[in-house]
Amino acid sequence: MKKNILVGLVIFSSIFLAFILVKDNPAGKFLNSMSQHQRQKVLYSFDDTTKTQWHYIPSSMFPRAGISLAELNVTQKKLLHELLQSSLSETGYLKTKKIIDLENVLREMSGDSVMRDPEKFFVAFYGNPETDSLWSWSFEGHHISLNFTVLNNKQTIAPRFFGANPAVIPSGPRKGERTLEKEEELGFQLINSLDSEQKAIAIFQEAPINDIVTRNSIEVNPLSPEGIKFDGLNSSQQKVFLRLIDEYLSTMPEELAKERMKNIQEEELGEIRFGWAGATKSGAGHYYRIQGKSFLIEFDNTQTNANHIHTVWRDFDGDFGKDLIREHYENSDHHNH
Repeated sequence: MKKNILVGLVIFSSIFLAFILVKDNPAGKFLNSMSQHQRQKVLYSFDDTTKTQWHYIPSSMFPRAGISLAELNVTQKKLLHELLQSSLSETGYLKTKKIIDLENVLREMSGDSVMRDPEKFFVAFYGNPETDSLWSWSFEGHHISLNFTVLNNKQTIAPRFFGANPAVIPSGPRKGERTLEKEEELGFQLINSLDSEQKAIAIFQEAPINDIVTRNSIEVNPLSPEGIKFDGLNSSQQKVFLRLIDEYLSTMPEELAKERMKNIQEEELGEIRFGWAGATKSGAGHYYRIQGKSFLIEFDNTQTNANHIHTVWRDFDGDFGKDLIREHYENSDHHNH
């Protein structure tokens, strides 16, 4: 009898501790702050089709799943920002905030408060972080699409899209302020460090590409292998190339970024290509891509007189958590459920 009571207490304590931990993590705290109506808007089944229906155009042009910032109270917004901070690096979180704030700049420039609205960013959960070992969530709006998948506290983030319009604020009290500056400047530094023979390989067309080639595709396969390989660069050029890749990785939490860079360096570094299209100086349209075995980066700055940046990181095997989902089902005793 005493043994049964002891076992019961251990089980109850474990369940209670798990409950407390869930309620105390940023996702659980955010969901726990919501009304039943809000929870119904923000929670979807794990395999809901809206999970992969993403875009980077304004929310007035492409409806998003989930609940908007406009529908959250001050406390809930604070909790959502805590969730973003815990899921991104400081660099990634600051970029996210700056891109949201560019909607205010666009509103001032255009006078359009419908299309240009910093409250039209949406959060959605797929599966329930309060009860599920495998779940996803997204944060999305104009020029931001962040897609997180979590398996037993192990996280991936892909696709990751960041854009900036204007890339350089042209007027007003914030004139000259730049967003996504390093992605552009390191790209210019690398292409302009190449000699004529290297440039002939790296520049695969003279005209720029006016948007990322992969757009808002649900699934991405490797593009044509354009550009110069990492092994075709000298040591100083290779350092710049690694700094450029690292800038895209730096939006993720530090340990996650370090692990990914280590895998890239060990498994595919020599084969990674850097390809360029368009002008090699600022002020005119330009585009580059970085492609390895497992990933693709695209950058373009062609629209709005080359003052409008799009960037994206795609994982061929890991977009929308495909790698974690596969791991979950391979190790699950109830994968046929």
